[in-house]
Amino acid sequence: MSYLVLARKWRPKRFAELVGQEHVVRALTNALETGRVHHAFLFTGTRGVGKTTIARIFAKSLNCERGTSSDPCGECETCKAIDAGRYIDLLEIDAASNTGVDDVRELIDNAQYMPSRGRVKVYLIDEVHMLSKSAFNALLKTLEEPPGHVKFLLATTDPQKLPVTVLSRCLQFNLKRLDEQQIQGQMTRILEAEGIAAEPGAIRQLSKAADGSLRDGLSLLDQAIAYTGAGGEGGALGDAAVATMLGSVDRTRVGALLAALSAGDGAQLMAEIATLAEFSPDWSGVLEAVSEALHRIQVRQLVPEVGIEADGVDVDGIADAVRPEVVQLWYQMALNGRRDIALAPSPRAGFEMTLLRMLAFRPAAAAAGTPSPQGGQAESPSPGRSGAAAARAALAQAAHPSASAPAPAPAAPDPGRAPPPSLHEATPASLPPGRGQPEAPTSAAEPAPPRKPPQPAPSAAPACAAVQLDAHGWLDLVAGLPLRGPVRELAASAAFVAFDDGVLKLALPASDDHLKAPIMVEQLAKALAGPLGGAVQIRFEAAAAGAVPTLHERNARDREARQSAAETAFLSDPDVQRLMSQQGARLVPDSIRPYDEQGTP
Repeated sequence: MSYLVLARKWRPKRFAELVGQEHVVRALTNALETGRVHHAFLFTGTRGVGKTTIARIFAKSLNCERGTSSDPCGECETCKAIDAGRYIDLLEIDAASNTGVDDVRELIDNAQYMPSRGRVKVYLIDEVHMLSKSAFNALLKTLEEPPGHVKFLLATTDPQKLPVTVLSRCLQFNLKRLDEQQIQGQMTRILEAEGIAAEPGAIRQLSKAADGSLRDGLSLLDQAIAYTGAGGEGGALGDAAVATMLGSVDRTRVGALLAALSAGDGAQLMAEIATLAEFSPDWSGVLEAVSEALHRIQVRQLVPEVGIEADGVDVDGIADAVRPEVVQLWYQMALNGRRDIALAPSPRAGFEMTLLRMLAFRPAAAAAGTPSPQGGQAESPSPGRSGAAAARAALAQAAHPSASAPAPAPAAPDPGRAPPPSLHEATPASLPPGRGQPEAPTSAAEPAPPRKPPQPAPSAAPACAAVQLDAHGWLDLVAGLPLRGPVRELAASAAFVAFDDGVLKLALPASDDHLKAPIMVEQLAKALAGPLGGAVQIRFEAAAAGAVPTLHERNARDREARQSAAETAFLSDPDVQRLMSQQGARLVPDSIRPYDEQGTP
């Protein structure tokens, strides 16, 4: 006896047996019950979601010998013939194989004749988007005004390729992709009916690999039964065997990778990658599994009341050990790693670099000092150093670059202070600016601290009052800040007025008032908090234009001076003078540029 594959054996024969697509079933059921049946229907959706199945059930509902209804009997000769695919008045046409206008003309000619056995002649045109333009044009008139005994059921996976003239003549139903729970439920029911034992993890893996298509899922289930021998006596679908068949990675291996990352253990991380390599996995698929695990971890951190399945990963442990912003950073790195893995020297090298990037770049630990505006802790400008002292030194150097100050003596080690970070824990904040690194660096393994109300700053915190700042120092300070975009434009356009007791007064021309957006001012204040030794409050005052220079004005004067010097040096060159006097050479206007011009705004 020939074997009938599960996708065909368990194809639904009634609307009630369909998995999902309730919105389509409801519309068709109401149309059949009220007798308001349109002459042309278009079913769209990805492969294996029920387009052809719904069309066949609809044909049975129209031609069932017990009468038109939304629930055909399934026992009469007409229903049995339609289920077997041999009903003469149900014409299934594959548009991919019959794309020409001659095929459509033959269809139109046959549509004029009455049904041979049933009440309605049904034309089911699959992959209708494959018809040629001339074929569509030939079909339009019949599709709009067919004989009363003809119904058109069109199915396609690519409705964008259909002409608007066709879409306007049909009732369109978009079939949804099935979610994993729906596919799991159908697989479980089929396995129980077939008497095949299966582990829940195996069914979960198959439903995920189905990617929203129930037919694909049942084909994979057939493959898994054959691979594991589960169809025989004593056989069962095992989780590990299905993972091997699909080439997927054991979720516990993903959990081990994330555990090594959360602990900051590079050696363990590389050992786990080496273990994975023994299974020759799809490295892009492993990054996808890492992304899914990070998603579950983030949900547990931010919305703990939502139930999350662990699935081989210590979700609770990692959620407690890693800060939420680090999880977000890792998630983005995993997504970018999947995109870039094809460009890597090898897939494994691309995978390793993605995880090493997660290990290397981390948001910085909060400084145990000034409270942030949000009530947390302010970020430390330099690990292992006093924030206020570092700010004073940086400001003094920026304000008086020509002064030669002696190097500060190394501070005596404090037994109560943690040692400075090692090279392994180096963060982007310790690298030179302009490398595209994140603003804030930290050990990802540090547990996320509980939310606390703002604490009063230590006695050394009022560093703002001790920092002296004048107009020239302000310009040097702004030039050295790692600002970008509108925030840098705001700082470069503002003129210094005064700085006292943590309040920075600036003047801004009326033409630049649009730069004083609250979010821009807040970002500038946060950037100044480190160099000025504490939280800064920015106020804007009116000032006479040009009374105090801005960074833009200073840069413009510097450019003019460099341009003038370059033109003078060029025209003073003896060779240039000889060419101009003897050969009649002329200077092309605006063609001289300073050698060291950097294009600073």
